[in-house]
Amino acid sequence: MDQRIIEEAKQLAVAAAKEAGAIAKAHFDKLEKVDQKGDNGDLVTVVDHLAEERILELIHSTFPDHRIRAEESGDDGRHSDWMWLVDPLDGTNNYAIGLPAFSCSITLMYQGQPVMAVVYEPMIDRLFVSTRYGGTTCNGQPVTNVPAPAFNKATVAWIQGHVVGSSDDRATKLRNHIDQHTKRMMRLWAPTLQWCMLARGHIDAIILYNSEGEDLYSGVLIAKEAGMLVMDFEGNPFDAMTEEPYLIACHSDHRDYFLNMVAEGLGRR
Repeated sequence: MDQRIIEEAKQLAVAAAKEAGAIAKAHFDKLEKVDQKGDNGDLVTVVDHLAEERILELIHSTFPDHRIRAEESGDDGRHSDWMWLVDPLDGTNNYAIGLPAFSCSITLMYQGQPVMAVVYEPMIDRLFVSTRYGGTTCNGQPVTNVPAPAFNKATVAWIQGHVVGSSDDRATKLRNHIDQHTKRMMRLWAPTLQWCMLARGHIDAIILYNSEGEDLYSGVLIAKEAGMLVMDFEGNPFDAMTEEPYLIACHSDHRDYFLNMVAEGLGRR
């Protein structure tokens, strides 16, 4: 793995995310049309396409041989150890109704593992950057070694994939259990924002139910490089891409607490 590529990719991703963010900010609360995408209630706007086109243009100009998988245009199918994951507007459903809770997410993967991630919130000009073994920063300031927050009842973010429907009784059972046994179960419809909140210690955990997508691995890297634990529902460390992730992310001091919460919610205990 060439560190020079990662460093160059980081600089490019920061510039691309800020350009995409500027596009989103310029069009915010001014949309004339919003389209349905798929059968699961997801939305797409002209901003998704404009921002993605600009990001892909910048990546192609510097790394023409790298594979790219983007939210709107899909996977270009190139064969490479390096793959970019691009979500130009994470939180489109929020954006479409004028709710300023969204971001741009860009991740570089190497052989299936995230090695560089950028998440940019344009409305407040907040930039998260992570590299593997290089830590996480927020607007240039390190986000590391966050102490375990004390809580009587936790604040937990729930992330559910678009493929998870109302007929998934297992998901419903777990979600209801979390809602009943926490101070707040947060559903922002902008997963990267929740991962960044966890990295800073502003929420206590994330429980993710079968939500694999272009926005996942930036959040995972940002949280892990800030010192958070990311594991599957069995407690195994989560390190690489998988088609159906079921994850718990939290401070390592709270590992057993949230493993027990999920096990109880799934009826294992």
